[in-house]
Amino acid sequence: MAESGRKSLSEVNESVETGGRTSRFKRLLAFLGPAYLISVGYMDPGNWATDIAGGSAFGYKLLWILLMSNLIALLLQSFSARLGIVRRLDLAQASRETYPKAVNRVLWFLAEIAIAACDLAEVLGMAIGLKLIFGLPIIWGVCLTALDSFLLIFLLNYGVRKMEAFIIGLVAIIGFAFLIQLLIAQPNATEVFTGFIPTQLNSQALYLAIGIIGATVMPHNLYLHSSLVQTRRFERTPLAIAKAIKYNIIDSAIALNAAFFVNAAILILAASTFYNNGLFEIASIEEAHKMLSPLLGSNLAPTLFGVALIAAGQSSTITGTLAGQIIMEGYLDLRIQPWIRRLITRLVAIVPAIITIVYFGEDHTDNLLVFSQVVLSLQLGFAIIPLIHFVSDKKQMGAFAVKGITVIAGWVSAAVIVGLNLNLVLSMFAEWVETSQNKVLIILLVGPVILFFVGLLAYIIILPIINRRRFNQFESHKAELVLADNTAKASYQKIAITIDFSSSDNATINAAVAQGGKNAEYLLIHIVESAGAFIFGKDVADHESQSDKEQLKQYRDTLNEKGFKAEIKLGYGNPKKVIPQLVNEYAPDLLVMGAHGHNTFKDLIFGTTLNTVRHRVSAPLLIVRNA
Repeated sequence: MAESGRKSLSEVNESVETGGRTSRFKRLLAFLGPAYLISVGYMDPGNWATDIAGGSAFGYKLLWILLMSNLIALLLQSFSARLGIVRRLDLAQASRETYPKAVNRVLWFLAEIAIAACDLAEVLGMAIGLKLIFGLPIIWGVCLTALDSFLLIFLLNYGVRKMEAFIIGLVAIIGFAFLIQLLIAQPNATEVFTGFIPTQLNSQALYLAIGIIGATVMPHNLYLHSSLVQTRRFERTPLAIAKAIKYNIIDSAIALNAAFFVNAAILILAASTFYNNGLFEIASIEEAHKMLSPLLGSNLAPTLFGVALIAAGQSSTITGTLAGQIIMEGYLDLRIQPWIRRLITRLVAIVPAIITIVYFGEDHTDNLLVFSQVVLSLQLGFAIIPLIHFVSDKKQMGAFAVKGITVIAGWVSAAVIVGLNLNLVLSMFAEWVETSQNKVLIILLVGPVILFFVGLLAYIIILPIINRRRFNQFESHKAELVLADNTAKASYQKIAITIDFSSSDNATINAAVAQGGKNAEYLLIHIVESAGAFIFGKDVADHESQSDKEQLKQYRDTLNEKGFKAEIKLGYGNPKKVIPQLVNEYAPDLLVMGAHGHNTFKDLIFGTTLNTVRHRVSAPLLIVRNA
């Protein structure tokens, strides 16, 4: 892996051989699998709660939300797969390489909240399923889900293909169960099709719609998919990469459309069984299970419902735990024993579930399920926006960067999700202020939190754009260092040279070596002036700082090859402050600077660098004008 020293899910990375297949169909089969592990996240118990609530309250009217969510999911999962295949990084690793450390910590924290919300839904759903089939108290079922961590380790010991086969088996059980239930329910086809026509949503429908989006387009699946596609080993040729992308798109289309069928089946079942019978308040999975038998006149339907719920919960807990591992390792590069890491991930979900059950009672578990899906939706923007940036970056993705209508579709999807979430957040904030007895306190406590996360969204949108522009400008103006033949007698022993990667660098460096010759020592100094550098200093890890460092190394290597002794030093922030500090630490006999300064606009704001530096350094200063 060229761009990161540590492979994503290293224990199974490139463990599935795809070469040597004699037919196109067999090659396709070798790539099929990762999307099925993704698809279970799109039919987990959280989806059940939102689909049942939506179908019972609004009939078929939210089917278009499901369809829209599925189309968005197909697009974004294809982006995620493309990132993993081309760059061989998962989404968390790519974020760690792009954003400053402090921002990555916040993104990691938000991703962990999403994992906890997702796991919470899966843990509760599994526990509810065990209660429906075996009469086991929910709190016991929640505690039993801790064993899922060890099931995952057991499955991985037999290889990722065995784990995929296990998950596909569970998905087949879920799909078969709901197919039978739909045949028993016999919904009206005409009414079903009208549900795919977009309609205006009231506040309650909007809340459920956002829950459906969060339950369908799940943020942890974007991290998971970008890692799982790396389990396939193939030649790293452009043609092989293009085929891998195509096969994974096919994999995603089959698996996610199967998940769409399950979600639509749940909503249609709830609409035809509950809504059409005037039962508009069925939001509980247990209540839905109880009502299926008398309304459909069959004892088979509720049994299949419970079996499918257990299968959904079991499959989702496995993939959710894997996603937790990927996020922790990707953002933090934290290495701990796999079984400990997976047990911690599971406990993060179990503890809130137990607290909720003990404190509020089992009757509130379904409300918690719907709320968990809304939390997932609120976190989506912080995963989607970096993903779109990464896969549309031509420098990193090369010929495989998405472009044109595909990029536009991605940004439209992000805008829809973020817009709906902002609408919900602002509506809830306004409602809290309106109903609170202490309006000022709510505004002072909640208002800054909302502003912070809106600002963070703006930052992760803007930073890659700024870095990309700076890189393009840098590439177009990047100077090649050409040294003149200079045999002058050395006058200075230690010379510091400021570099700005412009056309003046040649004149500046040649003037410096003319003063020192090959017996002197040279220090090449460059100051990174990106927004991240001003805020985070040397901790910044943005694209500009990495590019500047590589270019500075090229200058040093050119000097060394010509027989000059040169070292480099990168500074961060305001050149007027940092250059004098670095120069005085080095204590040179001479400082050589180009007379370029900033552009006119920056000079008006910051003043020229030269005038400030020359008053703050103790060494003699040679100013070189570029002919």
